[in-house]
Amino acid sequence: MSAHFADIAGDGPLVLAIGVAAIAGLVSILSPCVLPLVPGYLSYVTGLAGSDLDARQEKESAAGGVAVATKPKTGRVLAGTILFVLGFAVVFTLLVTLVANIGFTLKTHQDTLDIVLGVLVIVLGFGYLGWIPGLQREMRISKLPAAGLIGAPIFGGIFALSWLPCTGPTLTVVIALATTSGQTSRAATLALAYSLGLGIPFVLFGLFFQKLLGVFRAIRRNSRWVTRIGGALLIAVGIALITGGWNHFLVWLLTTFDFGGGTLL
Repeated sequence: MSAHFADIAGDGPLVLAIGVAAIAGLVSILSPCVLPLVPGYLSYVTGLAGSDLDARQEKESAAGGVAVATKPKTGRVLAGTILFVLGFAVVFTLLVTLVANIGFTLKTHQDTLDIVLGVLVIVLGFGYLGWIPGLQREMRISKLPAAGLIGAPIFGGIFALSWLPCTGPTLTVVIALATTSGQTSRAATLALAYSLGLGIPFVLFGLFFQKLLGVFRAIRRNSRWVTRIGGALLIAVGIALITGGWNHFLVWLLTTFDFGGGTLL
């Protein structure tokens, strides 16, 4: 019976875990230790100054002082941001699948593993709330690639590694959910969902820099709410892992709705 229960939990609706992973990524980029640096990251990976990131600018021509609307630098911004996202997505995917595969070898002790992972997620959730000193520090890597499109994917990989103390709490949720599945493909999928949750807002902010500046400032002003919601999400997932609530919820979904043999994808 316990083996059947574990199979249901591992093969449960993938879309649910993907949703949690994507939200974890979104919480990461909105966190106080990442969001303030987004404009700097944009300038670095595109090679453009903040004023040049505006999709439509007006410049006075040399003759007559006539305002001329210049063409947006959308292509360069899109290329730089996507390359940056690809860089950290590769690192996060490798990291999650590596740690999850280590967890797969402990599947015979699944209950203990869930408790350990749950406690870890809860502790990191408290750290995310700022209640445990030192868990929101970043590791600085002094040697960086050249700014611009060529260095964008490398900088993305450096971002993933150097900001693990900051993204670690939310990334741990993804690792915990990936480990319960026992499947490398699902671990990679959840890591990709996390990366998209973190990366899509970054790309959108680059494409609509000026239009989203107001939203950016509003989020920064209310960053404490982002931190509280993110911390609460981590603690809730940790409690669900410890108590078996996550597995029970998956079983309820599978017995209540038709997910085509256990998965939505």
